[in-house]
Amino acid sequence: MPRTHLICLPFAGSGASLFKEWQSLAPEGLRIVPVQLPGREERFIEAPHTEVARAVEEIHTTVLDQLADAEDIAVFGHSLGAVLAYELTHKLRVSQSVPPSRLFVSGSPGPWSGREHRATGLDDEAFLAQVRAFAGYDHPALAHPEMRALLLPMLRADVQMHENYRPTSDKPLDVAVTALRGSEDELVDAEQIAQWREATTADFRTAELDGGHMYLADGAEALLRLIAGELGPVDAR
Repeated sequence: MPRTHLICLPFAGSGASLFKEWQSLAPEGLRIVPVQLPGREERFIEAPHTEVARAVEEIHTTVLDQLADAEDIAVFGHSLGAVLAYELTHKLRVSQSVPPSRLFVSGSPGPWSGREHRATGLDDEAFLAQVRAFAGYDHPALAHPEMRALLLPMLRADVQMHENYRPTSDKPLDVAVTALRGSEDELVDAEQIAQWREATTADFRTAELDGGHMYLADGAEALLRLIAGELGPVDAR
């Protein structure tokens, strides 16, 4: 059966397990390709990346083998994952004989916006408070001292990676972009989502789903239906 491969990039502090659960929810013909970065889950003993460019180099190398039988490719990322997805799409546009047909960016201002307030360099309590303000979400594991000690290095690396990010190219993609947000997101508004218009010369759309900034953590069914609709009838390709 023809397959659309949806490469999924994690948000700060998260791993691939969220996306692995998506495969059972995805419509027929849509294959989820979760990306696991170092420093989390089964790769927790590895040093996490602190630079987007290096993370994307590794991601690009990792996913190439998984795209061998792809007839269509799309990329999804939320928050930090959105800028990783954007940079990865630039690389795939050059390296793949079948380039991505659409990039899905979620919960993120446009790639040139930067971040006004920073958490990098703060002590643990101030850092976590700032991260809660950035994300509108507090991982329950951070309430436990032992888990906090394990998670903090990875979370700090992710935040540093996001805060220091600058696009590697000032040229827009020629790949279609769909920019998403939760309708009740108090961190990224509709105007900021619309900034992604400048990131592509191809088709551009915006969409909202029910929920706040972390809407995708509360259930992926609606998101996957929207993605499938944007891509077309993947089970009929």
